[in-house]
Amino acid sequence: MTCALSGDAEGPARPALLLVGGEAGMGKSELVRRLLESPAARCVPRLAVTFRTSGGPDVADPGAAAGSVPHPSLESALASVRPALLVVEDVHHADEENLRLLRHLLSDPPARFMAVLTYRPGQLSRPGLPLGRAVDYPSRLSVTRCSPPPLDERQVRALAGELLGAQRCTQEFVTGLHRRSAGIPQVVVDLLCTLRDSSGGRNRRHFTAGDVDEAGVPVRLAELVLDRAGALPERHRPVVWAAAVLGEPAGARDLATVAGLTGDGGHEALVAALNGSVLRETEQGRYGFAVPLEASAVYEELPGPVRERLHERAAAMLADRAPVPWTRVARHWQGGGRTEDWLRAAEHVAAGGCGESADGNPERDGDFGEGDERGDVAGGGDEARFALLEQVLGAVGLPPDKRGRLALNLARGAMFGPRSEGTARALRGIVDDPALPAAARGEMRLELGLLLHNQKRRFEEGRAELRRAAEELTERPALAARATAALANPFFPGLGLRDNLAWLRRAEEAAAASGDRTTRTAVAACRATVLMNSGDPEAWGLVERLPRNSPRRAERQQAARGLCNTANGAVYLGHHRRAGELLLEGVELAVRSGAPFLERVGRGTALLRDWLTGRWDGLAERCTGLAAEDGVANDARVVLALLALAKGEWAAAEDWLPCGEPRPSGASEPPACEAWEACEAPVATTAAGAYIRLRLARQDVDSAERAAAWAWERLRRKGVWVWGAPLAPWVAEAHVRAGRPSEAREKVGEFADGIAGRDAPSAAAALLWCRAVLAEEDGEVEAAFGRFEEAAAAYARLPHPYASALMAERAGRCAFLLGSDAEAAARRLGETVEQLTALGAVWDAARVRATLRAHGPAAARRRAPGRPSYAQRMSPREGEVAELAATGLTNREIAATLHLSPRTVEQHVARAMRKLGISSRQALAEHTEPAGRGPG
Repeated sequence: MTCALSGDAEGPARPALLLVGGEAGMGKSELVRRLLESPAARCVPRLAVTFRTSGGPDVADPGAAAGSVPHPSLESALASVRPALLVVEDVHHADEENLRLLRHLLSDPPARFMAVLTYRPGQLSRPGLPLGRAVDYPSRLSVTRCSPPPLDERQVRALAGELLGAQRCTQEFVTGLHRRSAGIPQVVVDLLCTLRDSSGGRNRRHFTAGDVDEAGVPVRLAELVLDRAGALPERHRPVVWAAAVLGEPAGARDLATVAGLTGDGGHEALVAALNGSVLRETEQGRYGFAVPLEASAVYEELPGPVRERLHERAAAMLADRAPVPWTRVARHWQGGGRTEDWLRAAEHVAAGGCGESADGNPERDGDFGEGDERGDVAGGGDEARFALLEQVLGAVGLPPDKRGRLALNLARGAMFGPRSEGTARALRGIVDDPALPAAARGEMRLELGLLLHNQKRRFEEGRAELRRAAEELTERPALAARATAALANPFFPGLGLRDNLAWLRRAEEAAAASGDRTTRTAVAACRATVLMNSGDPEAWGLVERLPRNSPRRAERQQAARGLCNTANGAVYLGHHRRAGELLLEGVELAVRSGAPFLERVGRGTALLRDWLTGRWDGLAERCTGLAAEDGVANDARVVLALLALAKGEWAAAEDWLPCGEPRPSGASEPPACEAWEACEAPVATTAAGAYIRLRLARQDVDSAERAAAWAWERLRRKGVWVWGAPLAPWVAEAHVRAGRPSEAREKVGEFADGIAGRDAPSAAAALLWCRAVLAEEDGEVEAAFGRFEEAAAAYARLPHPYASALMAERAGRCAFLLGSDAEAAARRLGETVEQLTALGAVWDAARVRATLRAHGPAAARRRAPGRPSYAQRMSPREGEVAELAATGLTNREIAATLHLSPRTVEQHVARAMRKLGISSRQALAEHTEPAGRGPG
């Protein structure tokens, strides 16, 4: 549209009119703001008009000097300014006199002229006519109508990440936010601000869909819909109430039935609600609120007796359908205060979707884990069904037999359905009820333990329930095997490897007693998982014997589980090629056998493998996607932190790390960190290594050493020493930097003993790194050089190119200190810079370049005498400083990286900003294109 202002090479510009229609909050004003601030608009006379609800205009000349007298009317403003750009907002409020003036102007506009008119279609005095009547537009005027679309889910995610932090926004939260707000920008922003500013929101680690509901209805949205509903004649309002009670779009007949309107009354009321913009046609033949939250606003204002009568009509209407939507019927009976009918409907819900046989007896002894022959007992993950069962179980006076039956059905679906805190709370309140039938107690406790342990990451609580379940299920060996196998899983914190092996033996005994092939396969997969993750070479033979081609689907699912879990272990060991093969086979088998939940495990493993093997292209986006889908995807979060750390984005790294400063938990107790305790053990160890490195980079040696001591004690208690590969070198570095080399030697010796005889190439490479650090600390520079070179080669063989480059950097630094072949050292470090730059490790590449400048004699000799003049171009040093400043590093942190003084860094930043024509450090990220900011 800017051609209407400036013309083009083809000839004179044509005048243009853009009509922007959209309801409140759709972003029309933001569109206008961007237009008025565009370079083309700033070069021409322009006028901005906003109509008040009274019909009169507020007129402003955006180009006028501050303090100028405003124009008394639109007519005088047009005569005085003669604008080339006219922006008129809220035309639906304009009175007839001003509409006539606009129609006259647009019937004969100037040659170089553009007008942008915004309005709300539902509030026009004559539908479809923004200017009150048809305009005699001339043929030379280009007329375009547009409507800003609602935000899609991707845009809602971006906005949520901006206001709350991307790491806090789960996929569940984003989807719920998009659904409840209908993507209306203003509604999205209002909800996000409410969540951000609430006391609970400030401390919340992750937001869920439940948080969207708890935020309530934004004030401006509630007032708008209530005002429109109140403007309807009283006889027409029941159709709006019916839409609010139903809570979803419905047909005209259903709305009339629930509203209690007969004859033409329902039709007239619906037409009035549509004309009044209270309701809209959401799809052909179905009507409801434009924004689902509007229904909540109307519902909250309904008098109790009116609301109950509407619910009763809705329940009766739905109960006559075949099949009966029992979950919806139950909700309406509850809303109508009909408790007995509500409980009866809940029993229908439970019986129809929670895995009972025809005679009502559970069929469970032959199944194992999340994937069995019964299919998805959650009925497609129906959140409303689980919410209903949770509510019913909390009802007072529910008979014990009915309570036990409903609770058991809820428990059986807990591992399939939404991981609701309400489900855990409901089961917790029932499992110790003395009136609970004994036959159901052990199984229910098993499901509660698995929910707490595997899904809610409340490991200590979950283990306690699983131990008790194992004792209560001795007469049901297949279920006992489930409990003991869960306790044998080495990934979770709290139990050491010896304890895991003891529980594994009990699981194998129970599996043998069960006589069930699927149970035996599942426990065999568990043994392969334990041995692989501890670096036992026997694991590979166990993996080969898993039954990939069993005729039993449940058995194939357990084989897929074993393949995916051992692939994860193989990645931590450093067997990246074989891990990739296992992962590909495991995910493919999971898909073929109907166990899609294993795909999540596979994706997390693939992300870690891609980080280690240098496949950083697009890795950050893949990690962010998984972290958003799953609020406890700690593997994705840790990889994001590692990427951010390598790029120098240290604030982002700290945000993504699922851990933090260990805090004392008691005078005689070891330090504890709640976030670390909620991580799988190998992920927590990797995160701890990253956290220690970040504290060292920030010169916070005390914090680094405290974290090192705490994390090492955690690894020692676990006893899976091969998981120390990403931790041990940074623990050694922290103790050395803190002036306690004896602590470093002790821990390195312990690590060496722990990995002895283990099939763990990553740990072996890490041990070389640790010993090189100790040699360097002892002043044995030549020995350190050799060990860093060995470590670089070991990491390259894995391959782990990033760690290999870090070792090459350290070897080059030792070579400079030795002074034997500075030219060769400089060449090697030059290659290291190229490797780090190709990966996208901005901070590391800058640090190595600084080392080259400080110690590279060949580079110094090649430098021409005198200082080159860069005029308005940035010098290489200014560009490097600007590049690091753009990542968010402080001047002091940049100075430490580049071996400069903070004052020198400050001067370089100031000159770079002046040459780029910007006034803030935040803008550097938009104006610099770092050489190292590549893939990932």
